[in-house]
Amino acid sequence: MKDRTATIRNIYVMLAYAFRAIRTPDASDVGTEEFTHIHDLFAEILAQGVSAQVKRGVHHDYLRRDEQLTTVRGRIDVTATMVAHRAVTPGSVSCTFDAYEPDTPFNQALKSVMVLLIRHGEVGQPRKDALRRLLPYLDAVTLASPRSIRWEKFTYHRRNAAYRILLGVCQLVVEGLLPTENSGDTQLAEWLSQEAMSALYERFLREYYAFHHPELSPAARHVAWDYDPVTAVGADQLPAMRTDVTLTSGTRTLIIDAKYYSQPLTSGAYGKLTVHSANLYQMLSYIKNADVSNDGTVSGLLLYARTDAPAQPNVDVVIQGNRLGARTLDLAAPWPDLRHELEAQLAWL
Repeated sequence: MKDRTATIRNIYVMLAYAFRAIRTPDASDVGTEEFTHIHDLFAEILAQGVSAQVKRGVHHDYLRRDEQLTTVRGRIDVTATMVAHRAVTPGSVSCTFDAYEPDTPFNQALKSVMVLLIRHGEVGQPRKDALRRLLPYLDAVTLASPRSIRWEKFTYHRRNAAYRILLGVCQLVVEGLLPTENSGDTQLAEWLSQEAMSALYERFLREYYAFHHPELSPAARHVAWDYDPVTAVGADQLPAMRTDVTLTSGTRTLIIDAKYYSQPLTSGAYGKLTVHSANLYQMLSYIKNADVSNDGTVSGLLLYARTDAPAQPNVDVVIQGNRLGARTLDLAAPWPDLRHELEAQLAWL
């Protein structure tokens, strides 16, 4: 990819959009501090975010507890109480109750990644110290194994919305920087994996358009197969088609597929550089099945993250009545320029 140091600031912006932490229509003031290492960026986000959360009060939840008590609390477990009377602690009562505590999966994830950055990240000393100063506020929180965290289980609402970007950063660190368990390496990777950046890029595009252009109903949508139900056999075995971003304006629809590759073009026969064929076939399938009226109102755009390769995707064709293209987005450009590029893609709609 292009110079990584030039991209770090925009990753801050991408995170803010992807995890819905944007509060103003202009994100140009987000992340004004310069960072030379992505570990420092993540450490700064967590240090500032957790500090603010400590002042408001860290996340608490009602957690089930089963304990032997001398007074009744919650519901009595009669069987366990009888066993305790005979063998363990006569006079005690086995109780099951809900305790309002900070040892929640939210805080376990935060603490685990903060410790991970302190111990194994290329984080500057001032930011390491800032993270260390926050750890005592999480003393009652279990230090979980980062790989045991179930990110898909986290749900957000108004009271815990501030955790969305913090846990988004934590997930990126674990899934994008943490070496595999069998690698034998303990240091975090220098840069996010292609898979992690691809997921962030896709989410950023969708949330950017959702924030700035809600009138276009931006969403990841399923495209139904346009098959003949009378003659169809085994239609339930057809794979699902799900877009990265679908925009609609009146009768027109634009399907955008976010692509993040180190090499956006591939070498074909005789060394000819072409767009990845699988990407084109996938997009063509999307737009032809979505355009059930066959009137050309559905277009498709493959939007690649620009690299410093000498040749970049630049396709604009009409295939059987539908417009199909491949373009690039420069994630290392200054934010105003990057936003201008994002707005320019709407001309495809």
